[in-house]
Amino acid sequence: WGRRPPGARLYGRAGAPSDQVSVSTPYEAGAPATLRVLGIDPGLRLTGYACLEAGSDASAWGGSVRLIEAGVLRFAPGRSVSQRLVELDHDLGELLGRHAPAVVAVEKLYSHWKHPLTAILMGHARGVVLLGARRSGAELAEVGATAVKKSLTGRGHASKQQMQDAVMSQLRLTHRPEPADVADAIAIALCAARRHGLAAALGGGSQEPVKRAAAATR
Repeated sequence: WGRRPPGARLYGRAGAPSDQVSVSTPYEAGAPATLRVLGIDPGLRLTGYACLEAGSDASAWGGSVRLIEAGVLRFAPGRSVSQRLVELDHDLGELLGRHAPAVVAVEKLYSHWKHPLTAILMGHARGVVLLGARRSGAELAEVGATAVKKSLTGRGHASKQQMQDAVMSQLRLTHRPEPADVADAIAIALCAARRHGLAAALGGGSQEPVKRAAAATR
């Protein structure tokens, strides 16, 4: 991954930093289908991503969730916005093709009156992610920043460090995910997986993503 920044860790199944892509194990006959979720924290300098597999009990904090891969995509700040968007589209396409997620989760756009330009630039990157997700055929899950933080820490205004610690604890990682963009992407994927698991448990969630995920691995 040429655009992964120096010192960034690529997390695999065991939770240890690795430059190797961790591949999920095939489904066994009669095994319950799991849901593969790709969480994206979009940005034009760094874009965090995380691919998880979640079992039907993922709505609970102790539910079965497995981290497949997580990392960041880096874009040179000297390039134009349009060039970085092209690079994001290309790299995202590679992720979608390699992991074939049933659900792509992305944070809802939040605008602060003190930083309007940041929201505009984030909107550009987020639009590329939304387009790529729909183009791949994956279900799209949009989650709010406060909901993501509350899902992992119980507090809607948790700090970056608290989120990193929560991700490390709940996925039993041996290292705190760095940079924070990686932890954010993992948290987004976890929140979406838990919401989907809860909706399915209550009878209100579609089972199509789970069915597609199971069929794709047979």
